[in-house]
Amino acid sequence: EMLVRRDIDAFIGQDWSMVENDFVAESFFGMHAHFLANADAWRLQFPRLEIYRDEWLRQAKETAATKFAEPLREALFRVTNLRDIDVDGDRAVLHKKFDGSVAKADGSVDRLKWQTLYFCRKVGANWKISGFVGYMPYPLGG
Repeated sequence: EMLVRRDIDAFIGQDWSMVENDFVAESFFGMHAHFLANADAWRLQFPRLEIYRDEWLRQAKETAATKFAEPLREALFRVTNLRDIDVDGDRAVLHKKFDGSVAKADGSVDRLKWQTLYFCRKVGANWKISGFVGYMPYPLGG
């Protein structure tokens, strides 16, 4: 729910308010792998949630300005896989993969081929994102 349906719907709608409560804001951080297999090149691009929010909104706006040849929501569901989830008590690691392409109106395609590891924590009755390592190549080391 949180990392697939709500994330896709919020992103397409450029509506951060749909996902803002899905994060542990006070301790959140995000690493950007820059689509590189060498972990030495990965950087702490998002040391605070506000920085990630601004980049997320920038990407959502850029995507909204793109003309696609197919319904974007359905295409994003088609290329998204969140299958591997490791849970231990109030901690979890979720493996989200993007593997496919979305046809654009100009005949080109947006190739989506990366993965993200999300670190989540149970806060009260809800799971929340406390951090991630994202934009890793998929498959990693392939």
